[in-house]
Amino acid sequence: MDVIAHGGAGSPPDDPSSRQAVLDNAAARGLDAATPLDAVVATINVLESDPAFNAGVGSAVQSDGDIRTDAGLMTDDGEVGAACAMTGVEHAVDVARAVLEETPHVLLAGEPARDFAFAHGIETDSNLWTERTRNRWQDASPGESVSDHLAWLADHFGGHDTVGAVATDGERIAAGTSTGGRWGALAGRVGDVPQIGAGFYTSSAGGASATGAGEDIAREALARAAVERLESGGSPQTAAREAIESFEERAVGTAGVIVLAEDGTAGSAYNSDAMQTATARR
Repeated sequence: MDVIAHGGAGSPPDDPSSRQAVLDNAAARGLDAATPLDAVVATINVLESDPAFNAGVGSAVQSDGDIRTDAGLMTDDGEVGAACAMTGVEHAVDVARAVLEETPHVLLAGEPARDFAFAHGIETDSNLWTERTRNRWQDASPGESVSDHLAWLADHFGGHDTVGAVATDGERIAAGTSTGGRWGALAGRVGDVPQIGAGFYTSSAGGASATGAGEDIAREALARAAVERLESGGSPQTAAREAIESFEERAVGTAGVIVLAEDGTAGSAYNSDAMQTATARR
């Protein structure tokens, strides 16, 4: 199994060494998986449980003071599952997998997605707050009305540390992304992560997971753009670099993308201040 993982594109982390150690461990966790889908889920599960990342525990807080998580998964045979806007769900990627494997649907949202998760044995009452997020929220003053909050968002809409992974066993490929969204977003906001082709995408050529400014990533379909460059014959590194270069020409926000080809070669690129990645090969 070959695995590449990312911990989000954004500002430089306070403790890059410890975050890198978690990323390395997460990628290694996928090595013994039976399938690429298993590897991606196992890798992302580790990152969702670590408060240093904006997914699961430690996720961003929305305007009403609630934390909502999103995730999406895709395999090279076109199977897709995604779930979004779920409160109390640490492992959003597990819900996405259940949607992929247990339903004919692509995306479930909100309380029905949470109910679906509960019905499939996934914890839906997790405490996703950390001391860091609670202190940041207590210091925020977003205003009570929608108009006040939108004005506040102009200066405070941030927090890109979405996590993701791509894996291949040389024949099959899977990609996935999980997030707590962007800090201070309007309640119910959903970004790129659970949208096919935006936050994640896979074809027979390879897979990609994107991270960064979700609205811009969704508009530019960043993950699919990277995979299309693989399909045109580019290497994973070239595909990632060219996708980010094109994104930078057209979008205001910053982003990053990881790419993995069927042969296990990997690439990554970003135009943010930082993006940590980890690879594992067996």
